[in-house]
Order: sequence, then structure tokens, then C-alpha cells
Amino acid sequence: MLEDPELFAAVEAMLFVSGEPVAIPDMARALEIAPFQLEEALDRMSRQMEEQKRGLKLKRFGEHIQLTTAAELKPFIEKLLQPVQKQSLSQSALETLAIIAYRQPVTKLEIEQIRGVKCDYSVQSLMNKGLITEVGRRDSVGHPILYGTTDGFLSHFGLRTLSELPPPPDAKQEDAAEEMEI
Repeated sequence: MLEDPELFAAVEAMLFVSGEPVAIPDMARALEIAPFQLEEALDRMSRQMEEQKRGLKLKRFGEHIQLTTAAELKPFIEKLLQPVQKQSLSQSALETLAIIAYRQPVTKLEIEQIRGVKCDYSVQSLMNKGLITEVGRRDSVGHPILYGTTDGFLSHFGLRTLSELPPPPDAKQEDAAEEMEI
């Protein structure tokens, strides 16, 4: 098995060359180590990068890992690259995305019942941006498509798993009401 310095170098090179998120099981297979060994090494590598205040960070989400720049260096990178501003999500797309994130898997009809308006455009826009995907079909009349979030969603919002989502606003209000009663 590779020692940490060699393993870290291999991981860094693989992530740099890919430029995209890499599935941890695929990387473990390429490195000829068990996924749990890679997970442990990635934790050590991430801590080391933090301690050394490196310009690169490991970003983990779902079963994927990606090499990214340190967020605190964003102003310098922007000055160099003078990026085109990212197009933000519309209010209707954000509402649709929130419903899908919290209630997945969910159908368009269920989204429309919650929002009270059609959601075809928002769903298509979110799919085009890679934030949601079709995850199956409901076993009911017409077999409607079920939607769920993607690893791209986790990456975009800086989450490792869906469990890191904050509680929905209604849940916070219910918790506060229960505390008031007590």
C-alpha cells in the first residue's frame, strides 16, 4: 500500500487531471485500495491541506470528491480571471428545488400541488443545470416521473449529504411553537 505522501500525490494528480468530481469507489479501484482506506486518507489529506493553509481544498459530496480552490482566495482568482457572473436561479426554480430537496422522490403533480402553479419550466431548468434528475417512476396511474437531487446539487450548495440541509421553515416554526407550549 502507498504511504501517505505518495497516496496524497496520486489523489491530487488524479483530481487535478479529471477537473471534475470523481467517484470515491472509482478512485479507490484505480489506486488499488479499499474505499474505506481512501476515505481515511482523504480525511487526513483534507486536514493537512487545512493546516498548511493550501490554496487547494478537497470538496466531498455524496460519493464524490473534487479538488477546488480555497474559498478565501476567491477575490484573487476573480481579479485574475474577471469571470462572467453566474446566472442565479429564479424564485420559482428555487422554490421547486426546495420542494424536491426536502420531499424527494417527488412528482411534478406533487410539486404543483404545493406551489399552486405549474412547474414544467422550473423542473426542466433545474435538470439542465444538473441540480435534479429523474430517479424513477411512481407505481400509480400514468407512472409519473419521480425527481430527486443530484450530487451536482450537493456540490452547488456545499453539502456532503442531504442530511446537512437545514430544517424546512415549517419545521422550525413547529419546533418553536412546541417550545412555547412547554
